[in-house]
Amino acid sequence: MRDRVAIISMACTPFGDHWDKSAADLLVDAATETFAAVGLSPQDVDAYWLGTKGSGDTGKLLSQALRLADKPVTRVENVCATGSDAFRNACLAVASGEVDIAMAIGVEKLKDSGYSGLTRSNPPNDATGISMTAPAAFGMLAPAYAQRYGLDLASLRQVLTRLAWKNYANGAANPRAQYQTVPSPEAIEHSPRVTDLLRIHDCSGVADGAAAAIVVRAEDAARYVRDPLYVKALSFVVGNGEGLVRDHTEFSSIPEVVRSAQQAYDAAGVGEPRRDLALAEVHDCFTPTELVLMEDLGFSRRGEGWRDVLAGDFDRDGALPVNPDGGLKSFGHPIGASGLRMLYECWLQLRSQAPPERQIDLQGRTMGLTQNLGGPPGDCVSFVAIVGTQLSENQT
Repeated sequence: MRDRVAIISMACTPFGDHWDKSAADLLVDAATETFAAVGLSPQDVDAYWLGTKGSGDTGKLLSQALRLADKPVTRVENVCATGSDAFRNACLAVASGEVDIAMAIGVEKLKDSGYSGLTRSNPPNDATGISMTAPAAFGMLAPAYAQRYGLDLASLRQVLTRLAWKNYANGAANPRAQYQTVPSPEAIEHSPRVTDLLRIHDCSGVADGAAAAIVVRAEDAARYVRDPLYVKALSFVVGNGEGLVRDHTEFSSIPEVVRSAQQAYDAAGVGEPRRDLALAEVHDCFTPTELVLMEDLGFSRRGEGWRDVLAGDFDRDGALPVNPDGGLKSFGHPIGASGLRMLYECWLQLRSQAPPERQIDLQGRTMGLTQNLGGPPGDCVSFVAIVGTQLSENQT
């Protein structure tokens, strides 16, 4: 996969309360902007991959919205990594030579479904059942981390508050983010309790939104854009649920993330992620998730992630900016769109196209990472993508 596929255009709608728009409307908004940037029409694309968890059961949602004529549309669903898996499949189709131009597009209308955003029930015995809520499941990461590394709960609370504050601050500078205000650390720390250690501001919100990408073979990218992003690695790992039945599962780490990250680093030639990456967009569904991810992705040494968070190492102006767009904390989590939204931030930042007030200092680095997971700790799916602005020497 390394340097065989290039992203030539991307778009992302604002995320939030789109009461006046349907899922089809959001798809049209994202797709239209993506096409216009490179002078393409819907009929120029050979095949489409649509990611949605519950806003549509088939590819007809997209085909009807875009008035496509005789185009294959594949609907993809892989829990919270749905948008990322749509992108992966589009890239694989291009890399294989099956199609020349492909679009990955994701959408979700969660606001229509109520406060929880659970858009449908799962069939019995389909391997996706869970006996607890998402906050309860991911809330297990916090005490497990504290116990493993001897961190008192008051100090851990300070770390979780710092993570939430960082992402809210980043999102407040991003007009596409749902939340445009930055609560004080005191307001975050004393917001209403959701679980034993998690409070409202530790949890991602509910939102509507869509995002899209067009991909072609790397050697064709110059026909459409001067500054494409090249796909360096795509890794997708699906757990088998053993973590939920073993007696001694360690919930201070997510093994599927560790494995997918290492596969991506090996494929992309990343030796030291904190040194080699310009930015990372990670799945901060809950604040302890992001804390654990800093270590599982190799951004911090084991047991040191909490110190790095408090030191500001992952702030927008830190050693490795993490979630400079505001993450799920500021955007919310319209499931089919979130993975593509993460890639969209890499699209802007690596090409120095983010607004001046949001543009990070790339420090000469040319690669970015997205990490998108789904399912509860102990039974996750994990996606990692690495993209960059430069071709490898043997590809130039």
